[in-house]
Amino acid sequence: MAFVDIDGRPLEYRLLAEQRSDRPTLVFLHEGLGSVALWGDFPARVAQATTCRALVWSRLGHGHSAPLPAPRTPRYMHQEALQHLPPLLAALGIERPLLIGHSDGGSIALIHAAARPDRVAGAVVLAPHEFVEEKALAGIRRAGEFYANGDWPRRLGRYHRDPDAVFRAWHDTWLSPAFRSWDIRDCLPAIRCPLLAIQGEDDEYATMRQIDCIAEAAPDVELLKLAHCRHTPQRDQAQAVIEAIVRFLDRLEAAAA
Repeated sequence: MAFVDIDGRPLEYRLLAEQRSDRPTLVFLHEGLGSVALWGDFPARVAQATTCRALVWSRLGHGHSAPLPAPRTPRYMHQEALQHLPPLLAALGIERPLLIGHSDGGSIALIHAAARPDRVAGAVVLAPHEFVEEKALAGIRRAGEFYANGDWPRRLGRYHRDPDAVFRAWHDTWLSPAFRSWDIRDCLPAIRCPLLAIQGEDDEYATMRQIDCIAEAAPDVELLKLAHCRHTPQRDQAQAVIEAIVRFLDRLEAAAA
């Protein structure tokens, strides 16, 4: 386990080095309950399939990174994309990455790509959120019931230093009245890099409007809608996702050539 100090707070990270130094570094951005460990072997499999270097890291409050310095606000994903991710990339010497984000991480990738259109090679977003749907809120309410009555705290404790804080920060922020108006669709037209947006047809937290709206707003978007897949395409349809990322990266290189 390695740590990098960003603004006086240590962030947990892992760098996976593969053969091709001429390809962009893959930067993995985890979900609302995620961490380095919760990605499992997916980043390593993608790095191997693409021969790319990969960065996997835990946001503040997640995994073994430093605790959140203050309660979250509805703009926490903007803060991650605009205030936390840029100094992390600079500290590790990563330029023009290919962002791979899941759920909240997908939203963070989109916000970052919109704000820094010339500094991102491309983005792959897995079940991202662009606006708040009732389906998402209903899913989070159900998650709260499971957390209170099941063994979810014990299971999350394998991946986080403070699983209760991680869960409450996600659950309570999304269900707060102030979060109902959260919406990043207005930033999508500013994205200039190619995008691959992937979502499962059985996603328990979202409808297909979440990725359809990306294709309607941004100039270069490929959609992949997966059958027999819920909110975690990288787990439910891992091989299909990896193959799609390989094709996407090959397309980026062909366009650049």
